Amino acid sequence: MSPLTALTYVLPHRLLSSLARRLAYSRNPAIKQWLIDAVVRRFGVDLDEAAESDPRAYPSFNAFFTRALKPGARIADADPRALLMPADGHISQCGPIKGGTIFQAKGRSFTAAELLGDAEAAKPFENGLFATVYLSPRDYHRVHMPWTGTLRETVHVPGRLFSVGTAAVRDVPRLFARNERLVCHFDTDFGPMACVMVGALLVSGVETVWSGVEIPAYADRITRKDWHDKGIVVERFAEMARFNYGSTVIVLLPPGVAELDAGLGAETPVKLGQRLATL
Repeated sequence: MSPLTALTYVLPHRLLSSLARRLAYSRNPAIKQWLIDAVVRRFGVDLDEAAESDPRAYPSFNAFFTRALKPGARIADADPRALLMPADGHISQCGPIKGGTIFQAKGRSFTAAELLGDAEAAKPFENGLFATVYLSPRDYHRVHMPWTGTLRETVHVPGRLFSVGTAAVRDVPRLFARNERLVCHFDTDFGPMACVMVGALLVSGVETVWSGVEIPAYADRITRKDWHDKGIVVERFAEMARFNYGSTVIVLLPPGVAELDAGLGAETPVKLGQRLATL
């Protein structure tokens, strides 16, 4: 285990993330510009594709981090049978959900029931497919729909806030089932689909297009919201949520409805809108 990963076991996760949130939303010109310039330099952020390319035009670091893209910067796969990649980043892992188990990294896995916080909700995905997409700090941080779906339920599952970088994924057992996360359940024309927004160390929040800020507020118990009769339909390729710092989104599909794109594998770089799977 790397020293940095070992350190995260003892760090006060929520305190650090709360402090990071205060900095991210600060409108102090010196603070926000120092943060923006540091991230642009450190991670090589490409602002040419942003709707606002001037790093000094953003009122806060969070506004910069959740920046919109120029129209046409990402294009949905033209095949009407294609389920779309939900975000920029790279594939952490993808493949079959074998007997309800999701592969994390060499020698490590977790169950769909643990991830979703509900054994019953995990049953439709047994022997289905999963794709775990990691968003680095340089990436576009809005998550879009792989397929058109009607929102049925969201489940806020409290937990830790470990880093979700490569070293932590390799070293921390059941990482994605331990970190705080927002599970979004959708009904689609092929059956259920789950999109799981996984928080991470220094992530200041998860926001959805239908409800605003979901994480924080931090919680000590699972919180469910029933949306099935609200008629909230989010179209294929439309924005569904956003992270305020780099993290991970996991898509779960039921068995027998799709095949993952053959070119996808661990560490494959991906872009929003490219083919994730084919119905």
